[in-house]
Amino acid sequence: MRRQKYLSVSAMIAYIAFINMFIPLSTDLYLPALPEMGNYFSASEFLVGLTLTIFFFVFAVSMVLFGPMADKFGRRPILIFGATIYTLASFSCAISANIYFLLAGRFFQAVGSGAVITVSTALIKDCFRGQVMRKILAITQALGVIAPMVAPLVGGLLLTFTDWRGSFYLLTILGAINLIVAFLFCETLSEHKRYRGGIFNSLTLLIGVARQKYFIAVLIMFALLSKPYMAYLSASSFIYVEFFGLTAQEYSYFFAVNSAASIAGPILYLRLKNHLSNVTMLKLCFFVAALSGILVSSVGQTRAIIFLLSFLPFTVIGAVSRPFAMEILLLEARENIGTASAVINFVPTLFGSLGMMLGTLPWSNFVDGLGLVMMIATTLSIVLWLLIKSGKFGSARQNASDLT
Repeated sequence: MRRQKYLSVSAMIAYIAFINMFIPLSTDLYLPALPEMGNYFSASEFLVGLTLTIFFFVFAVSMVLFGPMADKFGRRPILIFGATIYTLASFSCAISANIYFLLAGRFFQAVGSGAVITVSTALIKDCFRGQVMRKILAITQALGVIAPMVAPLVGGLLLTFTDWRGSFYLLTILGAINLIVAFLFCETLSEHKRYRGGIFNSLTLLIGVARQKYFIAVLIMFALLSKPYMAYLSASSFIYVEFFGLTAQEYSYFFAVNSAASIAGPILYLRLKNHLSNVTMLKLCFFVAALSGILVSSVGQTRAIIFLLSFLPFTVIGAVSRPFAMEILLLEARENIGTASAVINFVPTLFGSLGMMLGTLPWSNFVDGLGLVMMIATTLSIVLWLLIKSGKFGSARQNASDLT
């Protein structure tokens, strides 16, 4: 790790893990309070739901914008800016007098989140190498799974002794902690590695990343593998409650079991990487994803427990592929890491949004729909890998990121 004056290696790892939890906390923490918020503001379900939609959209766009800026101004200024905006926006959400003020707060909360997450990904490449970087990726991905599980529970607990504002006050406190540590953080991007052009010209760095055909092809290939899981998230309540007739409480148990299984993914990833080549690892991901899609499509409709067991392998292998993808892509990126990190985060977010939309299309039944999405996405991912393997998009820059 590159030397930090105030933060030890362990503290730096904990900090990167902490800021990677901001997105699931920002979206899932206040989910139990949505009905109460609608009543408080006398707002429609659409307007209350827009607090989630606007966050995801602005977050995706802001990541792309702040990536080049992190390569021009350095990581620390962007991190401090993002943490400041996030903290102030969270507080403004907590004191909102109407739904429109809340929407504005969520807008700027997403702007701050985009800046923070982009820098956090770049820091992994800036600060760590080899096996240590691999472990950091596994830790951040595991926490990215745990946070969405825990956040609604914490949000529900807050509602027992406070109202909907409590979630945003908690986010304000977490944002303030992030800001304090950001001031202790020492810059990791040296002056000679920074982009020297103007601010607006720095956005052209995105074009440079987009022209790296191998990098973009690998990114899309892995993003396709992540799309069905987001389809599952959006359709899971319809599948378990409406199709299988479970109660809301029973649904929460099935959902929790599936989510808990994904925690094993990063651990399995670390073990497999010690024994398997990149190509063998990728083939394993394809095989398990395809097998799970076949099971969901063929026997997934019979019983809720059968559906759970059919989709579970995809959940685990998806949790394996995420840190695997991040490692391959960070190794492939040699310069303008901030911009590359922005693109690495943006594309899966975009594909994930598409997956959520596909999951809730008016299928004859949602199990069939999910199975079809899994099969198509996995097939497209395999086809793209075969094209990568044939050299259609050039070759990897270094052996460590080679998938051919």
